[in-house]
Amino acid sequence: MYSYEDKMRAIELYLRYDRSAAVTINELGYPNRHTLRLWYMEFAENGDLSRGRHRRYDDLQKRAAVDRFFDHGQCLARTVRQLGYPKSKELLASWVDKLEPGRRRRRAKAGSFADDQKREAVIALTSRKASAQEVADAVGVTRAVLYKWKNQLLGEEAPCKMEAVPKDMTDDVDALRSQAAELQEQIKRLELRKAILEGAVELLGKDQGVDPGMLTNREKALIANSLRPARKLNEILSELGMSRSSCQYQVEAMRRPDKHAGLRRRISEIFAASDGRYGYRRIRLDLRSEGVRVSEKVVARLMRELDLVAKRGKKRKYSSYKGEISDAPENLVKRNFHADAPNTLWLTDITEFRIPAGKVYLSPVVDCFDGMVVSWAMSTSPNAELANAMLDAAAATLLEGEHPVGHTDRGCHYRWPGWIERCEKYGITRSMSKKGCSPDNSACEGFFGRLKVELFYGRCWSGWSVDDFMDAVDSYIHWYNERRIKESLGGMSPLQYRRSLNLAA
Repeated sequence: MYSYEDKMRAIELYLRYDRSAAVTINELGYPNRHTLRLWYMEFAENGDLSRGRHRRYDDLQKRAAVDRFFDHGQCLARTVRQLGYPKSKELLASWVDKLEPGRRRRRAKAGSFADDQKREAVIALTSRKASAQEVADAVGVTRAVLYKWKNQLLGEEAPCKMEAVPKDMTDDVDALRSQAAELQEQIKRLELRKAILEGAVELLGKDQGVDPGMLTNREKALIANSLRPARKLNEILSELGMSRSSCQYQVEAMRRPDKHAGLRRRISEIFAASDGRYGYRRIRLDLRSEGVRVSEKVVARLMRELDLVAKRGKKRKYSSYKGEISDAPENLVKRNFHADAPNTLWLTDITEFRIPAGKVYLSPVVDCFDGMVVSWAMSTSPNAELANAMLDAAAATLLEGEHPVGHTDRGCHYRWPGWIERCEKYGITRSMSKKGCSPDNSACEGFFGRLKVELFYGRCWSGWSVDDFMDAVDSYIHWYNERRIKESLGGMSPLQYRRSLNLAA
């Protein structure tokens, strides 16, 4: 029986080797897999192992168990299962050896035999100097284990019976032994390669069938370190095609503290603050504004390692074109969306959002000077009132003497008398894109794309009312104007940019 200290030693090694029963048993020489599993389950449930003794059995019970053991094939497990006692096979074995010393057949564990012993047993089996059972009994294993050794060394297709080898045919015997040794080495290499491939899948998340030679040195070192307790390091590195010095360098590098730990944390914070809208370029600009100098490549790599992926766009299709209901003014912009001062060139359009609660339409005015959204209006219907309300709010921001160009597509909202009258009233010069030519108003379409990618797409809007959704869009546009940085503005938001030029309070 095993002491409490023996059991705890086995549990400690089992946990140290990532719950590998084979490695633990090979190092300690005890117990079997089933017993080790029972010890671990007890330890995991109670946090410790019991120190108590087994239930006491009287002499009559012990004798009955021993007699049944010998009368029914000398199988410890079967006897315990049939009687329901004792608690373990080991305890029953101790009763048998005490009451009937020397009578019990003892078989050694298959894993405790050296390769030479296995080869000698296979030679004895195939030469048929004795029956398979006699050979197995002489070695101390079962017939199943003996035939398993034969399959490992000679292959399943090899016959189990060969002609007896004369004593003078030592050369043939040596050749057989040499062949068996080569087969054994081949088996070891295949098992090692299998372990490496399994490590690449489990540890690194690689696809099955990955080529170990294509792994990075860091990945090879991780695999080698995981296989090291059970296999020789030189054999592992030889199969991986890696030198010992390179492996040692990678191991030491992994032990060093992460120099980008603080940067990783800050990148995650900036990404979360943007609600997943910032890619590596904007995150780098935000870091630069904080005085952190780092390349785009480093930021992109760290984002990949952190699994941070910015939101991307989808198709949208909404058209307000209702035909040529009035004369269209000339296209004054001609896709030149540059403005030297605020309130010089305005763009506007209407976009549609579909949520479970219904449809929502947004009409903004975008200033080409810095991309600021000057005003916006939302409604559940894309009517003239929506566009007119937005234009009235934008005109209220104009200073004396400011008369911007108002560029639109050929939607019906911008061709009705109410819109035309307002443009004349506020001194806004009308400009229109060609029919069905979205690039003529691409700057405004770009704002819609960014809004939908960073706010709308990829989110579940079930349970949101129309009013709640409008509040979310309103909050986004405020954030867009005040905090969302742009590369074209030197890493500043539109409002920050205007403040830097003393154009806003």
